[in-house]
Amino acid sequence: MMIQCEVDGLQFEFPEHWSFSKYDDWAFYHNQFRKMWKGIKAVDIIALDPSLTFWLIEAKDFRRHRRTKPTSLPDEVARKVYDTLAAILPAKVNASKSEEAEMAAKVARAQRIRVVFHMEQPLKPSKLFPRAIDPADVQQKIRQLLHPIDPHPVVVETGDMRNLAWSVK
Repeated sequence: MMIQCEVDGLQFEFPEHWSFSKYDDWAFYHNQFRKMWKGIKAVDIIALDPSLTFWLIEAKDFRRHRRTKPTSLPDEVARKVYDTLAAILPAKVNASKSEEAEMAAKVARAQRIRVVFHMEQPLKPSKLFPRAIDPADVQQKIRQLLHPIDPHPVVVETGDMRNLAWSVK
């Protein structure tokens, strides 16, 4: 049995024995943490697998919406990972919603941290929606930025999930 959540039009399906949450929907993130100062960001999903690996998952679907932000994609992903990690301990202690505090407590016990950037691009590029982002290049730059957090972050798409335990539709 799989359990699901939707992010940016993508349906993520996690194994039943995993814990996961749409972190960027948390009240703690919106009402407390990001108000500390301008520019605090969040990954889309945080998850904990049975081996106590903490997964930080960012998802982007460029098939319908072109990228318009001026910051580089690897910098944006790295910043979201960093800011999310900085929020976990305060959320464990100060989150007003018990389910958020409980999830933060679970992931705070993690034995390993992994970063996944799920990026969808058009299969058939067009002038309006070109396949302009090289996943290998993005992965190399994210690896350089996040090496102290996860020496082997991955960039995946629906057609190449690299044996991850969850699926995306």
